[in-house]
Amino acid sequence: LFGMMPELSAIETQLNTKQEQIKKNATALEAEYNTKMEEFQKSTDEVTESILMDRQKQIQQIEERYQAFMQNSQKEVQDLQQKLLAPVQDKLQKAIKAVGEEKDFIYILDLASGSVAYHSPTATDANPLVKAKLGIN
Repeated sequence: LFGMMPELSAIETQLNTKQEQIKKNATALEAEYNTKMEEFQKSTDEVTESILMDRQKQIQQIEERYQAFMQNSQKEVQDLQQKLLAPVQDKLQKAIKAVGEEKDFIYILDLASGSVAYHSPTATDANPLVKAKLGIN
């Protein structure tokens, strides 16, 4: 049912937009890195050792910024996804609960996940009965 919720297409669009923004920024960082690498490789014979070390440091900083950016971006996308999906999941859960209560169901199973989507407050816990049948205290 969750995959059929109409809100998912708008959420997918928002997530794709976010990922495109990230990709654009990542491409800019990659271009900056490539430019610095080319400069570094071309000028190794023409500059002093201290300038080479400074350029190496700049390249390393770009690499670190890129890695941090990618990690932060991945977390941002995950956080956005959770934020956007939470109301849809809540809506589905409320609908399942309402149907369960209206129709006096004891359980509603989510066959896709293999879990119980709803259980009535009047449901009986069979564990003590099964333990007694098995002779387990």
